[in-house]
Amino acid sequence: MEWSFLLNSILLGVGLAMDAFSVCLANGLNEPKMKVKRMCAVSSVFAVFQALMPMLGWVCVHTIVSYFSAFQKLIPWIALVLLLYIGGKMLIEGIMAKEEDEKPAVTFGALMIQGVATSIDALSVGFTIAEYGVARALVCSLIVATVTFFISLGGIILGKQFGTRLANKAAILGGVILIAIGIEIFVGGIIG
Repeated sequence: MEWSFLLNSILLGVGLAMDAFSVCLANGLNEPKMKVKRMCAVSSVFAVFQALMPMLGWVCVHTIVSYFSAFQKLIPWIALVLLLYIGGKMLIEGIMAKEEDEKPAVTFGALMIQGVATSIDALSVGFTIAEYGVARALVCSLIVATVTFFISLGGIILGKQFGTRLANKAAILGGVILIAIGIEIFVGGIIG
């Protein structure tokens, strides 16, 4: 493998992982007592979705490209709805929570929605790696996944640090962050 391929894959991973980083920051804020095992599991979910979506896009380019181009217009809307739902729910729970309430962990279902919402734009990366053979596209996706894992883990750790200090306001801030990410993905997808 040449260095430019590796560097491009790493930079692609960094770019794609920014939404996952922000959501993991919110998750860390919401759950400041998250254990290392759970932190790794949460980061892995984002990494898996960030690896699967470009490969799914690659497969679409090589099989059903006409259907995928119509779906691509819906990506900003889907991300907006999913993140508004999760962020709004988190925001309401944060506002309604009492001082002494223990913050609930992000549920498996919510984590899956977050994973899809933050990686759905990576489907279009399948177009950018379309000229790669299957092995090279897979390696690129695995590099993206690795980068996403570590960036997501960093987001959780950072969120936990602030979550401990912010205590009862963490869920509100986390909800606002998720809503802002949803709006940013939507506006970027509509304008760009």
